[in-house]
Amino acid sequence: MRTAALRTAKWTPATRATETHHKLHNTGDKHMQIAFIGLGNMGGPMAINLHKAGHTVKAFDLSKDACAKVAAEGVTIAASAEDAVQGAEAVVSMLPASQHVEGLFLGRDGAAGLLQRVAKGALIIDSSTIAAATSQKVAKAAQAAGIAFIDAPVSGGTGGAIAGTLTFMVGGSNADLERARPLLEKMGANIFHAGAVGAGQTAKICNNMLLGILMIGTSEAIALGVANGLDPKVLSEIMRRSSGGNWALEKYNPFPGVHENAPASKNYAGGFGTDLMLKDLGLAQENAMAVKASTPLGGMARAMYAMHSIAGNGALDFSSVIRSLQKNG
Repeated sequence: MRTAALRTAKWTPATRATETHHKLHNTGDKHMQIAFIGLGNMGGPMAINLHKAGHTVKAFDLSKDACAKVAAEGVTIAASAEDAVQGAEAVVSMLPASQHVEGLFLGRDGAAGLLQRVAKGALIIDSSTIAAATSQKVAKAAQAAGIAFIDAPVSGGTGGAIAGTLTFMVGGSNADLERARPLLEKMGANIFHAGAVGAGQTAKICNNMLLGILMIGTSEAIALGVANGLDPKVLSEIMRRSSGGNWALEKYNPFPGVHENAPASKNYAGGFGTDLMLKDLGLAQENAMAVKASTPLGGMARAMYAMHSIAGNGALDFSSVIRSLQKNG
């Protein structure tokens, strides 16, 4: 299901609550005060893992249901985004798209951006998947306000978010990455420094373009085998152990009943929504046009997910694309 889109809270510009220059270097296992904005299928488990690690987490999402799920695990829910960041040493955001991140931190429709409320010296870790240019724009404004910023999108799915085994692709300075590392290590198992601010986003859209292509190819192969009477479990295992092996076959099979905990076995509920995959494939195509890179398969994948979404499947997990490849009746 799609992560709840967060709009910027309606506050008036005010003096930052505190001008304290927080020292986050060499924090090790020091317990910190963290604001977490965005509690969807990925953000919720990430916030919970930080809470379980002993950090003081104050979280916010526009979705009351999302807040309730996180609150049930002991995480404090803030009344608003600006309330969440009061006194925070680090702010973690996990939002659906570029406009949400820009609106949250820089403001829109006359509302002040969250950068006016975050304390100087604090660190923003944005784990949303957005355009690299947006990350760079927000980072520039944050730097002017005396606030550190890194883009740190993730891979690993909802299972990885729950287990704390996500892969982080980080864009930012070495120093800011090291400040963030103690927190990232509580949410993920792999941390890669891709380069300067925006590089994490570029790495993520490359990864998700490949994931979208692989899911379609995997779905085509399984649908073909089933149409010929093959058992999808047997076929999937054959391909998994052969040259066609990939992440979808290993952990996220698109055919119902093959993987008990995959969204496919839960009527494609939860997981990573079709519309989110469509958004990421769109980002990849925009980037490819900007740098004049050839991505024909990425373009075809985007077109297929667009048709799948138009058919009413936008809120379903992206692996539901197999339905558009199966015989009816």
